[in-house]
Amino acid sequence: MTDEKTYPVVRFTVRGKDRDSAELEDAPYTLVYDGACRVCGYIVRFLKGWDRRNLICMVPSQAAGVREKFPWIPEHAYAESVQLIGPGGRTWQGADAFRQILHILPGGGFFAWIFRLPGVPDAAERFYRWFARNRYKLGCGRHCEYRPYDLNLEQR
Repeated sequence: MTDEKTYPVVRFTVRGKDRDSAELEDAPYTLVYDGACRVCGYIVRFLKGWDRRNLICMVPSQAAGVREKFPWIPEHAYAESVQLIGPGGRTWQGADAFRQILHILPGGGFFAWIFRLPGVPDAAERFYRWFARNRYKLGCGRHCEYRPYDLNLEQR
């Protein structure tokens, strides 16, 4: 006799679809971010408030259906950097994704000019890679135990 227990699972749906995969629709752009990263969550909440026209669907990389919807993005890329997928499947990652977001969101073009300055795109990418490597240290304390053990971010 085993002491197995079963627990009922409740799945939330939106219009008959899994809530997380339902988020993958109805926007020309999709931003896929690390849902386990607390700082990333703060940034996404800020961007959602800025995106009044709902041009960017923002979903955690851990959401159901993400990898199936974007099969050309390698699985390790989700752990390494944010992914922005646009019309036709065009994909930006890391600092390039944030540069593109500035062009998409209202008023963002005002700030996007800085990326045209010499050296800024490279510096932004280096900063982004540093941030990505340290993101679990920046917004989390001991309460934040999740971290992919195979996270391998090359130095740029």
